[in-house]
Amino acid sequence: MGRNTRKRRMPLATKAIAGVAALALGGGGLVWANYYASAGESKNNALGSQTKAANAQIATISCPDVGQKLTNVPEQARGEVDGELATLDRQITDAYQTLATTRDAQAKDPNYVQNVILGPLKDRRKVILDRIKLEINRAGGTAPGDLDNLAPCTGRAAEQPLPTDGQNGGGQNGGDQNGGQNGGDQGQGDGQDQGQLPNDNGNGAAGPFADDFIDIKDVPPNSRDLPNGLPANGNTGSTGSFTTKCGVNENKLRNSDNIIVAPGVANGAHHMHDYVGNQSNNAFSSDDDLLAAETSCQNKGDKSSYFWPVLRVQDGTREVDADADGGGAEGNVGRIIQAEEAQIRFVGNKKSKVVAMPKLLRIITGDAKSFTNGLKNANTSYSCTGFEDRQSTDKYVLCPEGSKLVRTANFQSCWDGKNIDSANHRDHVAFVNPDGSCPEGFKAIPQLQVRLVYDVPMPTIENGQIKNPYAVDSFPEQLHKPITDHNDFINVMDERLMNKVVKCINRGKNCS
Repeated sequence: MGRNTRKRRMPLATKAIAGVAALALGGGGLVWANYYASAGESKNNALGSQTKAANAQIATISCPDVGQKLTNVPEQARGEVDGELATLDRQITDAYQTLATTRDAQAKDPNYVQNVILGPLKDRRKVILDRIKLEINRAGGTAPGDLDNLAPCTGRAAEQPLPTDGQNGGGQNGGDQNGGQNGGDQGQGDGQDQGQLPNDNGNGAAGPFADDFIDIKDVPPNSRDLPNGLPANGNTGSTGSFTTKCGVNENKLRNSDNIIVAPGVANGAHHMHDYVGNQSNNAFSSDDDLLAAETSCQNKGDKSSYFWPVLRVQDGTREVDADADGGGAEGNVGRIIQAEEAQIRFVGNKKSKVVAMPKLLRIITGDAKSFTNGLKNANTSYSCTGFEDRQSTDKYVLCPEGSKLVRTANFQSCWDGKNIDSANHRDHVAFVNPDGSCPEGFKAIPQLQVRLVYDVPMPTIENGQIKNPYAVDSFPEQLHKPITDHNDFINVMDERLMNKVVKCINRGKNCS
């Protein structure tokens, strides 16, 4: 099965990155590096943004998300394959650490990133891809013929400015001039640094940035433009609802595992999750563990696991995970904000009755790697109380005084009628069509809607710099982009309760 990948790392908040540092994307993610992009290499990033000028020395390198390409993995091989995919993620994180601590060497050698980081990364990825092919074929499946093509990382430009752009002190960012703290002065050839960038909010320039925020009053009403995650219910079909009350994680159950994507792998998410409902959710929990667990839900028949990335304010607070994997060691820094309200509700379908969810059905909505994967699976929504007709998909919102932050996820509500999971953890469920119906071959199930309300101090923006921003935890290379927000669910309701949910919805009742 999956392997334990826990590894001790230095907190990113203690690592300085020079003003000439840039973004580099590895294995589906982004890493900071001095990468000298030529004008000919400039392309739009995953969100369609235009690049900065080449002389800003900012670039990314893009690697395919292998997990999304594996749609046909034999059941008996999935544990091993998931473990290998987690290794690919760990390689990206390790590349991030290397890039973030070798900026002096990069500044001196324009080929450093390619020769020392990207080339070896491709070779390491090729080894893992070969293992994946072997595991799939050995289990009687057929590995994709083009899997080797997913090993290389290609360079492309990125527009995101660094906090130190234009503040490099008149050429003090290269050679041995970085405040006397470069690796050359310390006897380390890789140019490690122990300082901190000004105005980086303690995250080592890992985001978010001023451009990641928008005033809620500047968000047009009814303008949410993603095809995913719209409410499935309406005035026809099955119109009822069922609300389950499971608290707001008063027990402070958190870890950086992901039992769905990386079972058996510690720190498989590389960011912290809040959990409500099931109290035995970690990377090593078996189905039997989930079924036997305690629950935070008022109805003890609901042992389902509901979990999402924690929300933090990057205000300099040293949280309990400040030096831990998934926390400060991977750029997730600052004070964790607990939701004041976690509304968990199941609703019906506009076109038909709903059928019961199978026990242990797993659903992921949103994509933790949307910044680099693109918007295909993105599903995020930010708003403010009193303004919930305005939903922001790709920016965090700034709420006025007296208004609170609202974070919403509407899950896939069509099921293939057979599987509780799939090789890429997506194909067994689907969103409704624009008319509210399910795609051919899929059945309508209750749609899970999670609405989280937070009392968050709003950040300030001065001279293009964000101070004390809030952000969701993310893979370190995803720069805490709001579009990477996601939400996870494992159905562990007993049969009696699930039948009640279905009856309430199909009969047009509102139950709890």
